[in-house]
Parts: sequence; C-alpha cells; structure tokens
Amino acid sequence: MPRDIPVANGRLLVCFDPDYCIRDLYFPHIGKENHLSGNHSRTGVWVDGKFSWIGTGWEIDLKYVSDTLVTEVNLYNRELALLLSCHDAVDFHENVLLREISVENMEPRKREIRLFFTNDFDISGNSVGDTGAFDPKTGGVVHYKDDIYFLVNGRTDQMEGLSSFAVGQKEIGSLEGTFRDAEDGVLSGNPIAQGAVDSVVSLSMELEGLSSGKAYFWLSAGNNWEEVRQIDATVKSKRAEVMIARTSDYWRLWIQKENPSLELLPEKVADLYRRSLLILRTQIDWQGGIIAANDSDVIRFNRDTYSYIWPRDGALAANALDQAGYAPLSQKFYRFVADIIQDGGYFLHKYNPDGTLASSWHPWLSKGQTQLPIQEDETALVIWALWHHFVLHRDVEFIKPLYKALIKRAADFMCEYRDAETGLPAPSYDLWEERRGILSFTVGAVFGGITAASLFCRAFGEKDKADYYMKVAAEIRDSASIHLWREDLNRFCRMIYRGDNWQMMVDQTSDASVWGLFAFGLYAADDPRIISTMSDLRKKLWVNTRVGGMARYEGDKYHRVSEDVPGNPWFICTLWMADFLAERAGDETAIRGAVELLEWVTEHALPSGVLAEQVHPLTGLPLSVSPLMWSHATLVATVHRVLWRLEKIKLCPECGLALTRGAARDHWIDTLYADTCDRIYKMCHV
Repeated sequence: MPRDIPVANGRLLVCFDPDYCIRDLYFPHIGKENHLSGNHSRTGVWVDGKFSWIGTGWEIDLKYVSDTLVTEVNLYNRELALLLSCHDAVDFHENVLLREISVENMEPRKREIRLFFTNDFDISGNSVGDTGAFDPKTGGVVHYKDDIYFLVNGRTDQMEGLSSFAVGQKEIGSLEGTFRDAEDGVLSGNPIAQGAVDSVVSLSMELEGLSSGKAYFWLSAGNNWEEVRQIDATVKSKRAEVMIARTSDYWRLWIQKENPSLELLPEKVADLYRRSLLILRTQIDWQGGIIAANDSDVIRFNRDTYSYIWPRDGALAANALDQAGYAPLSQKFYRFVADIIQDGGYFLHKYNPDGTLASSWHPWLSKGQTQLPIQEDETALVIWALWHHFVLHRDVEFIKPLYKALIKRAADFMCEYRDAETGLPAPSYDLWEERRGILSFTVGAVFGGITAASLFCRAFGEKDKADYYMKVAAEIRDSASIHLWREDLNRFCRMIYRGDNWQMMVDQTSDASVWGLFAFGLYAADDPRIISTMSDLRKKLWVNTRVGGMARYEGDKYHRVSEDVPGNPWFICTLWMADFLAERAGDETAIRGAVELLEWVTEHALPSGVLAEQVHPLTGLPLSVSPLMWSHATLVATVHRVLWRLEKIKLCPECGLALTRGAARDHWIDTLYADTCDRIYKMCHV
C-alpha cells in the first residue's frame, strides 16, 4: 500500500497508509531502524456502543496543508454520524509526532465519543525483548528496548491526560494483540508487558449535538526514559496545537525561500513541484543520506526494502536540490558519500543511512572470474552532480577537502576502469540492477563524471590533470559513437557485452535509460542520432492505454500486470522524455510537449501529491514503493530544465535579455560548461 502522507524532521519519519494507519516509524536515522516493521498502528472510534477502526466504512481524504509537512485529513463515517478532521506533524525541532483530531458530532443530541490509538511496535525491527509500561510520572505509556524509547500521551480540550490505557502481549498463542481490548470501548488498564507487546491509549470527550471538540495525541522519541519525559513535558508546556502551527510555519518558510519562475507553468505543476521538494525532504537523513524509499510493504516482494542510499539516486536528488536552492542538504550528501567511497575510488551497490555497507545481490565472482560488483554510473554521477553544485554555489572552501579525497580519487578510477578493446568504461551493472555490460547510460554518466573532474582540476589550477581527464572523455565519446551507435537500428543500443566466447554482443532492447547519453553532456539533444533514438523510445515504450506514460524498456517484468504493454509506466522515464523535448524546444509551442508530460505526472500522483515508482498501466493506481524519492527528485529537476528553456525562449525583443528570473544566473554555467564540451568535441574523431 502507498504511504500517502509521510511526515518527518530528518531524525523521525512517520508514514501513513491509505487507511490512515501508521505503518512505518524510523528513528534516529531516516530509513534505518523501522520500529513498526509495517505493523498497523490504528485509530479507532467508539460512540453509542458501536466501535469502528478507521478504514472500511469510512470516507478517507488524505492530503497536506498547502506548502507544509502538516497533514490535512478528513474522515467521515455516515453510520456513526461523525466527521474527524486531523492534522499530523513531526515537529521541525523536537523528535515528536503531534496529532490534532477535531471531532464533529453530526447528531442533534449529546454523545460521548472515545478515540483509541494503538501502538504496535517492533523496536529495532523485531518484537523480541520489547517492554511497554505505564509511566505514572507523565501519565503516558512508554515502549522501549536498548536505547530506543517512545512515550505516547494525549489530552482533549476538555481534560488533561489520557482517559484510559492498556498494555499487553501480541502474537503469542491466541493473543492477536491489545488492540482487540479497545473494541468494546473499555481498556483494561494493564500497566506493563514484555516480549512482543503493543498498547492502546484512549481519549474521551462529551459533545453536545451538532458541536465539535478537539483531541491531541503525541508520540515522543528518544534514547532514554528521561529524554522522552522531557519531550513530553515540552509538548504539555508549549501545547500540541502551538507546536503543529509552528511546524506549519517552518515548512512554509522553507518551501518559499526560493522563487523560481513557476508562474510559467500550469498551477498544478507548480503545486507538485513544491510538494515534491517537501516529500523529498522527508526522505533525507540528518547525516546526509538520501533514502530511495521508506515503504515497508515491499518486504513482501523480496524480503528487503528500498530504505538505502544508492549513490546514483542520491546524486541525482542532490542535483535537483541544488537547482532548487537547497545547498545545505546537498552538501550533507556530498560529505556523506566522501566518507564512504572505497579506497579504490568507486562506490559499491548501496549503503545504510549510517554509512555502513548495505545488502547487495551483485556478486564478486561470476563464471569463475572475480569482478567488481559495482554500478559505475553511481561513482560518475556523484562527481557530475558535485561539479554542478560548485558552479551554482561556488563554495570553494566546501569543495577543498573533497577535491583529492573524492573528486580526483573517483576520476582516476573511472579513467583506469576501461575496456581494453573498446576504450569504453569496463563492464558493470546497469542502473536497473538487472544486467552487466557496457551500458549506454553508464557511458554517458562516466563521460559526465570525468568531464566534471576535468573542470574541477582546471578550476583548481591542475592543467595537466585537467587535460588528461579531458583526453579520456574524448576517447570515450569517440568509442561510444563507434560501438553504441548502431546503423542497422538507426539508434543507440542499450548495451554491449561479451558472450560466452568473448565475442562482443549487442543488446538491442529499447530502454528509456539511454536518456543518459544527452543528459550528462556526451551528446547534444539535437544530435540526429539522439533524435532518432528518442523517437524510437517514444514509439516503443509509450504505454498505449488510457493511462499512458513511458515504460522502462521493452518486456519489463518488474511488477508487470499486463502482457499488452511494454511495461508499467514509470514517472522517471516519462520525465526523461520531457527532458528531451524541453532540450530541443526553440519556442513556446515546441516546449508544450514537455509541459504536457509534466501534467501527466500531476494527474497520476496521489491526491496528497505523493509519487510512486510506477503506475498501473490499466487503472492508473500506484505500483511498487510510494513515495519514491527518485520520482520526486526527477520531477524537480525536469521542472527546472523546462523553466531553463522557457527562460531562454522568453527574451526581451528590445535588449535581448531574459524576461524571467534565473536565465542570467544560468548564462555563466552555460558558457563554462559549453566551453569545456567544445574542447572535448574538437578532440573527437567521430
């Protein structure tokens, strides 16, 4: 199930599913320790002797307050004659989830309404050795194991403190869980349990007919009992509603600090741009790791998650953040990857949010031969993105410690890790993590990375090193034109690889990732070969159903639901096509196709603005993990690419200067990068 409305502050992330259940809770690292493991922490209501968990029988609308990370949830139950209006937020400063529930009694008579909140923890990812206990000092319930503590508490606008509570064991013998204790409207008050435990807390209010009241619930996270007590005291002192309001103000200030020319785009695209930045922020750990996704339902698919840092995905996200004006976040990412790069100058498959090596399926041994289990584009794109960061922000002192340790180390590796026969980057795994060879996407990324390293060296006065990197980039471009361009196909191929007899083979599959051939500067978007290639992709990968969108590649089996389409539409692949259309556009009419694809993305987002990885090709519903950080980062980057082109198109007829913001700033970037690319092109022979 999608995670419709994630809320976070960099240390504490809480994810809700479409039934308004809390399913994932990460602390103290975003994406590392999931203390719910996908369990359902429910909200329930008792009134007039009837009980109902939010879900079936409720009309549920999950959104955010505009330009914030505060939820705006409406829950209506016709049978119970109740309307609940909820706001949820993780405080921007304190590690506490805050929830405000406005209950409207839609009957003309006075009624008692009881709200129930379940807490189904698996602390540190398992339920072995957990403890749940009532804390008389705070009047709340504490769950803890080792150095992870949670304290749940609440109040209404009629009374301070919880109305009742219960702690008990779960999933032991016939015991389903303490949540069942709530279904008669009365909790047992059991004060402690250990092992596999859950708890329920309750708030009660009496409402006159056709009136409303408010309840507040909060969950504090810390590393010891005293810390969560202190946070609980802060909430009681400052008041939950005030903390929710200040968090709303904080995120509104955060998202409005920059002012791109969004008025040039449809309003719904501008709204999704801002929402994407906010959702992207929820997936970033305080130590700099940018997590791919935090939707634990995917565990059912392969017993693993997306809660890792792929250096490639993170680099592309950092680049999007840089373009949007959020340099401090991207700087943290670059410091993070500088600390984890291997001594040999490359990144391995993926990493945990604390910088340790994560799980992998890339082998060190294949067919009796040792190999590097890497996706080389991950190394290359970190350097490519870092150069663009430097161009935008010119933060010399930030780059200085990264110059030798990260930039030159990675560039030296890329220059050495080459195929002896073709001169192209040596075989590695593709960005889809399914095949090994010499990929068009990887070649484009490595070209971009080595070019970026050459620019860094020139900026730092190492001309000889800059010339060497430039020479290697030119050789790679020559070789790509010879080996990856296929005259018989009239397009670039996805990959070349060696068969069992060491003969070079060609993978002719049409794959959206060949976007990387122009995205990182290897070729221009108006190169006839790129035009022919992208036209082929549009023809073969567009999903010809009422849903539309671009598939990854022909015959994609991942989460496949229909044999009548090339694959499921992916947001990133659709946005890559928009990038191509924007790059080639010479006037506002020509760029309309790119804007239409941005509108397609908005039409297939969840009502909250969340973007999944994929879309069901027949129903348009989200597939795979949701939200996917990469989808949101790509939306941000594509919006900037479209704006960049629009700003170049909209020139003053009198003076020739840009009529919109941003174009003047980009002029220096264009000139510097184009100058280097021109030098590389002049060194090429094909």
